Amino acid sequence: MKLINFSKMHGLGNDFAIFNNLHNKLNFNSVIVKNLSNRNTGIGFDQLILVEKSFNKKIDFIYRIFNFDGTEVSQCINGARCFGRFINIKKISKKNNICIVTKNQKIYLKDINKKYISVNISNPSFDPNDIPFLDKYSKNGYIISKNLKKIKFFLISLGNPHCVIFVDNIFLENINLIGSFLEKHVLFPMGVNVNFVEIVSRKKIIVRTYERGVGETQACGSGACASVAIGVKNGVLDSNVKVNLLGGKLYISCKKNFKDIFVCGSAIHVYDGFIDLEKFC
Repeated sequence: MKLINFSKMHGLGNDFAIFNNLHNKLNFNSVIVKNLSNRNTGIGFDQLILVEKSFNKKIDFIYRIFNFDGTEVSQCINGARCFGRFINIKKISKKNNICIVTKNQKIYLKDINKKYISVNISNPSFDPNDIPFLDKYSKNGYIISKNLKKIKFFLISLGNPHCVIFVDNIFLENINLIGSFLEKHVLFPMGVNVNFVEIVSRKKIIVRTYERGVGETQACGSGACASVAIGVKNGVLDSNVKVNLLGGKLYISCKKNFKDIFVCGSAIHVYDGFIDLEKFC
């Protein structure tokens, strides 16, 4: 029996199991991830995160993310903040600011030794081909009908796919029903994260997110960024916005050129543990 160390962390209630795989000795597959994610018989988490070595001098670490269903994904902002906190508390790096890379995107983390960590993501895309979404681009949004009800939404990719729906009262929406319907819709061949947004003011919104492969979570950092970016693009939000999520709040800055999005929030270390991975194969 070989026990492997891990850390349990969360960003606004979006929880993670983080493993140090800098020596590339850990092998995870979808079965192991799904078994570990079970909240009754495993560790329990929304996502599993691996910290891996980068061979590019301009990039400090590779950031790998697996949803609890075992699928590897390309982006998680709450996880990125926890990644930075993990690097700091485990003294893996002496840097206060680091650059990490996912499957398809470079991310900059700042102030990883402080209470609030800042994440910088660059160059969001509004091209439906980058979602992918099987329809042509529309600056006025898209509409899909369900049971004679029209659902209007906007699209953005932040390295992972998002649709944004503006609603009058976010707590009257059937998040799981609509989220599941859109995630599995034929026009989204790779699925999509579905964000429901209630605008309180030009500087404040409430967001609930149905995450692809997960369901509704307490918080989705990239979903919050997507919601603000779409709001700025449509002229209904200012460039600096406070986002209230079920698990807490994030502060997001998104200028009209959309070159960079900055998100600031907490990352909490819950506990460290040891586990025998062979029992979860």
